[in-house]
Amino acid sequence: MNDIQACDVEGEATRHTLTFCDGSTRTVHVVDREVPFPEGKLIVSRTDPEGIITHVNRSFVFMSGYAEDELVGQPHHILRHPEMPAVAFKGLWDTVGAGEKWHGYVKNLRKDGAYYWVYATVVPNLRGGKLVGYTSVRRKPSRRKIEEAAALYRTLT
Repeated sequence: MNDIQACDVEGEATRHTLTFCDGSTRTVHVVDREVPFPEGKLIVSRTDPEGIITHVNRSFVFMSGYAEDELVGQPHHILRHPEMPAVAFKGLWDTVGAGEKWHGYVKNLRKDGAYYWVYATVVPNLRGGKLVGYTSVRRKPSRRKIEEAAALYRTLT
């Protein structure tokens, strides 16, 4: 997974180094610019059991700013925004790891350093009783829920 370089973003950016649960790190440059979630669209992706992206739909490609071949094969945390607290993702992984559906509000980082909010639902994919991966469907969240989630996340980071 490549770092986001300052030359990849438009506008004044802040630099962050993220550390993920697998111990890997990534440097990103973030701009304070929200890209609105398009009306009537769903973002869909699938991962393997380790969270490596195996499928993305066109809405995912469009909203993330990455090309499909830049996403497939990468860990899903390629979208992690530095303002998303690690505990939020721990809750996600604990829930889906127990075989249950998870849903919540997530601030995602685009390739260009901007961000977008989603209401995400993640479900484990089982085949013959064996976990083969996860499917995530993201919808447009309400502005009120975004504001509530952002306020909560500020207390957790």
